[in-house]
Amino acid sequence: MFEIPARYSSCQNLIGGVLSPGSGRQLDVVSPYTGSAVGRVRLSTREDVDAAVSAAHAAWPAWRRTPLRERIEPLLRLRALLLAELELLSNIVAAESGKTPAEAKAGVQRGIEVIDFAASLLNSDAGGALDVSRGVSCEYRRDPLGAVVGITPFNFPAMVPMWMFPIALTVGNAFILKPSEKVPMAAGVLGELATRAGYPPGVFSVVHGDKVAVEALCEHPLTQAVAFVGSSEVARRVYAQSAAAGKRALCLGGAKNQLIVAPDADPSLTVRSIVDSFTGCAGQRCMAGSLMIAVGSADRLIDEVKATAEKIPLGSGMGALIDAAAKARLTDAIAQAEREGAQVLLDGRTAPVPNEYAGGNWLGPTILDHVKPEMECARRELFGPVLSVMRVASLESAFAIERDNPYGNATSIFTSSGAAARLSIERATSGMIGVNIGVPVPREPFSFGGTKQSKFGHGDITGPAAVDFWTDLKKITTKWAAQSDANWMSG
Repeated sequence: MFEIPARYSSCQNLIGGVLSPGSGRQLDVVSPYTGSAVGRVRLSTREDVDAAVSAAHAAWPAWRRTPLRERIEPLLRLRALLLAELELLSNIVAAESGKTPAEAKAGVQRGIEVIDFAASLLNSDAGGALDVSRGVSCEYRRDPLGAVVGITPFNFPAMVPMWMFPIALTVGNAFILKPSEKVPMAAGVLGELATRAGYPPGVFSVVHGDKVAVEALCEHPLTQAVAFVGSSEVARRVYAQSAAAGKRALCLGGAKNQLIVAPDADPSLTVRSIVDSFTGCAGQRCMAGSLMIAVGSADRLIDEVKATAEKIPLGSGMGALIDAAAKARLTDAIAQAEREGAQVLLDGRTAPVPNEYAGGNWLGPTILDHVKPEMECARRELFGPVLSVMRVASLESAFAIERDNPYGNATSIFTSSGAAARLSIERATSGMIGVNIGVPVPREPFSFGGTKQSKFGHGDITGPAAVDFWTDLKKITTKWAAQSDANWMSG
């Protein structure tokens, strides 16, 4: 289905501007669509990681001294190259992650929005200065940190790296990308395009690997900051390890996002939004709405959600799960929900799969009804196209469930009432709130980030908060001559 040029199917590290294979074991890159290998990657050892970090650290001093205007020039060339190679990169993302081509392309385009924001820093973050007293001025400037790291997940092989490196590079850091070993090919494209765009050797690096590489990057004495996106369990470990080693760390984890449906919700808007939210990217995204809370008479919409979801064809309308282990985990979770008393209103385990994808990892849209708060499917992130439906009598009950949720990525309310929307905005404890929006992802310049167990560390991963994360704020106070009215505060 997907044609992948040979130079991308054999994935190599990009260290000091030179491509070289890792020194560890070799893995096949398996397409979720067919279960067949579409590429291969050799994992990196600690020695490989050391070489990459050393090259980045050596390249950083000259890059940090490069004027901001000149640091933006390769970024703009990279943007043009990404648009020129949009179809190629989208196909590779789809082939290795299981997304539909349309979803893959949308992810790349969303990443390009962060490039646009990073390019705007030339005019929007120029520093500041002020005369604070007679003969005394204060100013601030941003200092880059050095060699910094981005550890990215399988579900967005191009978009999540582009949430990180455009801003990190533009403010003057040298960036090392460690993609998921399940989806290494898109990172190879990004590395090639960054080189073609003119980033100096060592300023942008790619290191393929698994836990060994992650730990080496977090512990290396020359890495200064670590950004991570993945499961909450791993995010907590990466944050703890990085912080213990003295690094700045921001680690985004999982979610159990609520879709609160008020009785006055617009049916057509609500049903389509809920279905798109829990089935988009086969539910493999931290912003998927996986818990529908129907308030009062809003339960009338549940059958419409089912009727819409069961029409989605696998392959063309919804992509595949990342691997066989994910499928097994989800089918086990559905069976567990049945044992706990939930009703399987729509069973994706029996959804028809096109013949050409018979060997792939497929699960159709699944709806679990009459779910109770104590059930595992109501509390654990399943990370698949599974919607758990709870029925409550009041908005207060819905907000109580939201507050009790251990995660805090997103909460959306569907309503025609401004008062109900306002109440949700005030009461919800998630970091991202939607009103009649199924996937409330902020767009630039608004930052992306959750709360509670969805985020470990301070700040957000995109927007102005990311500028803060990838820099130190240096404050300078200056006086050139003594003043006649000097006092103890004059310095």
